[in-house]
Amino acid sequence: MDSGATAVPTTRPAVPGVPPPLRPPAHQVSPVAVRWWRLRALLLLAVLLVPQVVAMIAFGFPAASWLIGAAAATAVLVGAWAVLVPRLLFRIHRWEVTDEAVYTLSGWLVREWRIAPISRVQTVDTAHGPLQQLLGLATVTVTTASARGPVKISGLAADDATELARTLTETTQATPGDAT
Repeated sequence: MDSGATAVPTTRPAVPGVPPPLRPPAHQVSPVAVRWWRLRALLLLAVLLVPQVVAMIAFGFPAASWLIGAAAATAVLVGAWAVLVPRLLFRIHRWEVTDEAVYTLSGWLVREWRIAPISRVQTVDTAHGPLQQLLGLATVTVTTASARGPVKISGLAADDATELARTLTETTQATPGDAT
């Protein structure tokens, strides 16, 4: 091998004004988000099963025997969803914030990759729903001047969400532009 040979860089060097090559965002959501997604699926199961059980009781067994099959199918489908999909979502959902942009990758059947330039950020909000509060999670919503709507990063640890909102706010304030 020639001692004067140089290694070929695997990534393009940073050039001001030129975006870096597309790659998956670096950070995963909190592992606790798996439990959050499972609990949401189980709540959906309860919402779907309660009316079916009430109908079975109201109509009696002979008239409502077909409801037993419907309730069983509902329990199997939503139960399978609760077991399989949250782990898949955890592997897919990613986020990253740089000095130039907010990057998110989400979705299961339809993957959505959002890139919002920092100069377009208008507001940064955090939300803690009841289940999220129970599990110590939060959602950060980054509203931009985009017709596509806000960029949401769900399933973050509450402390990480607070720090992300603070960092985004500081970065946005230090970035020139009018966010329109």
